[in-house]
Parts: sequence; C-alpha cells; structure tokens
Amino acid sequence: MMESSGSGVQSVERAFALLEALAEEGGDASLASLAAATGLAVPTAHRLLRTMRSLGYVEQAEGRRYALGPGLIGLGRHAAPPLAVDAAPLLQHLEELFHETANLAVLDGDLVLYVAQVASRHRMRMFTEVGRRVLPHSAGVGKAMLSTMPEPRVRDLVARTGLPRFTDSTLVTEEDLVADLRVSRRRGFAADDSEQEVGVRCIAVAVPGQAPPAAMSISGPAARITDRVVPDVVDALQSAAARLAG
Repeated sequence: MMESSGSGVQSVERAFALLEALAEEGGDASLASLAAATGLAVPTAHRLLRTMRSLGYVEQAEGRRYALGPGLIGLGRHAAPPLAVDAAPLLQHLEELFHETANLAVLDGDLVLYVAQVASRHRMRMFTEVGRRVLPHSAGVGKAMLSTMPEPRVRDLVARTGLPRFTDSTLVTEEDLVADLRVSRRRGFAADDSEQEVGVRCIAVAVPGQAPPAAMSISGPAARITDRVVPDVVDALQSAAARLAG
C-alpha cells in the first residue's frame, strides 16, 4: 500500500505511484490491479489516470486497460544523463561487433542504474530495461564499478544492501565479493557468470574517472559469450570506455 512521504503533494505522489505500478506490470494493467498495487480507491485511481491520459502520459488500451503513454518518451529523452547520450554510438558499435546487448550503467546511491542500452539482434538475448536498478554485487557492471572503489567503502555499501542470493553462482559473503573485486581490479574487467540470472554472462569494464562510477558491458547467453571471445570483448569494452571518458 502506498504511504505519503508527509512532505509532498499527495496527488503528485499518487500519480507517480500509479505510473511506477504500471511500469512494474510491464506497461499494461487494469484499473483494478493498479488501484490494488497502490492502495488507492478505484475512483481515485481512475481520476488520476484520466488526467494523465489527457496529458499523454497514459493511454487507455482495449478492455479498459491502461498503458504507458508516448508523453513519457520525451521526458525520458530529456532525463537521460549526458554520459548516456555520448555512449549511444559506442554501444551501437559494440553491438555491431559482437551481436550482443551493450549496456551503460551508473552507481545511483547503493544501486546500479542502467542508463543506456543497445539490444542484441538475436532473438535469444539479454535485456535489462533502461531505468532499472539492481544490486551491484551480482551484476557485471556493478562489480566493475565496485572494483574502482576503496574496499572500506565497498564493505559499507554491502552492509547496507546485503548480499542476497539470486542463483547458485551469486557471491553471498563479503569476503568472496571482495576477493572477486580484487581479481577484477587486477585484470581490468569484471564478470557476472550466471550470478544474477542463470545462463547469462556479462563482461564489464569501468569507465575511467567518473563520479559517480560508471561501467559498460556486453551481456548475453553464456553459450555465446565463451572464454574464447572474452579477450576480444574486453579489448572492445576498454576502448569504448576510454573514448567515453574522453
């Protein structure tokens, strides 16, 4: 159930709660499910959705279902950080080289925030929505960023976030994570080997000199991102990251 922050305008908080709930539902949901997800009365949710529909931020689909509207696209473009705009052609080139998904992420507080992506042309591909936030310990980009940070800061961060297990390969102890980050720092790249999602491999490098930290990655099925291609992927990522850093 949605709770007011106590310091904001309630109708604005409720409108954004509905948009976030709609995004969580995959961008398409019924009025009843959105009201239930936000703890709002159905008439209240309907009134807010109707207003956002008139502004282009929500659309009404078939069967009285609601979908995210095109008005959000323009806002999203303006909200994209300059680093994401600069990274777009570099990510496109990485996808053209390896035909796998190329990502750019930044550290947003204690979480990894994906800010740009070029999806693989393959039908079977790794896809993480731009705007998604994940814990850093199980993501290649997250570990690449953590590897640039002093170990006391890393330990403080994971003390706040915890180290939940997502797969049998997830690093769930502080010492195992710190040891992995030392390896990543020494070799110049980080790897997520089915640590966030079974069967998915991600190779990532930090973008030099960024505050907050940033990283670029190539991700896809482990069957395609084999040890044989990893050296080429690392070289291409390091070149792209250096160019992005300017």
